[in-house]
Amino acid sequence: MNTVLNAPSFADVPSRRFVPGPAGTHITIRGLTKYFAGWPLYEDFDLDIPKARIVSVFGPNGCGKSTLINMIAGLVPIDRGEILFDGKSLKDTRIGYVFQNYREALFPWMRTIDNIAYPLLLEGKSKAEVDRRMEELMASFDVRFDLKRYPYELSGGQQQTASIMRALAPRPEVLFLDEPFSALDYEMTLFIREKLQEVFMQTGTTMLLVSHDLEEAVYLADQVLLLTKRPTRIAEIIDYDEARPRTVETLSQASFIKTRKRSLEIFQREVRR
Repeated sequence: MNTVLNAPSFADVPSRRFVPGPAGTHITIRGLTKYFAGWPLYEDFDLDIPKARIVSVFGPNGCGKSTLINMIAGLVPIDRGEILFDGKSLKDTRIGYVFQNYREALFPWMRTIDNIAYPLLLEGKSKAEVDRRMEELMASFDVRFDLKRYPYELSGGQQQTASIMRALAPRPEVLFLDEPFSALDYEMTLFIREKLQEVFMQTGTTMLLVSHDLEEAVYLADQVLLLTKRPTRIAEIIDYDEARPRTVETLSQASFIKTRKRSLEIFQREVRR
């Protein structure tokens, strides 16, 4: 006989007292709980994400890396817990999100430039404000393709560039990136890495990056958040303080090699458990 587990009812579970994170925390997560098909994915999960840092999320397949950032971003409901951004709720926080599948993220019936401007139009920005922001983004990303074309007329790398520009258009406080390089060729991956670093150095936007590539995760990160198998916990958080901008030379530096090696050791330990 098969036993079917039902997710527990949280109605009668007393809420924990909310404990703020240390100074410099941007996103505070307390008691995060999420069940799928009756099985716990996250249970009473706590995490502090620092402000003006890039945090890479890495862990075994199925541990819920994308689910974690989707819950923080409000795209996936949580069963229990509290998430605050600088002490504010999500609805009072401006966020940007870059999806893995850029082909489905952009509206095919809109020109690319209208896709990028869409968040600004939702905010009620004037045409002059929108045009000014578009010019800033085009200059920042050194855009050399025609933004008046429709997304399906662009290459994959151009579509993902447009997706990132759209996410950055409203000047988000937090930028979520869900495996943004997984469908790109290596040349375009290097270009987007460079542009994200430039944006980060210019704005100090807190970024939360999910990656399945350990080199990429360490290269971009100020912190590498390593997760366990489910029910998912924090295996370890590793700081990586190498100066920016990071370049191809970074990959051969002792600090990078040491951080990647330590991250790989923790990852392999968790996979074998």
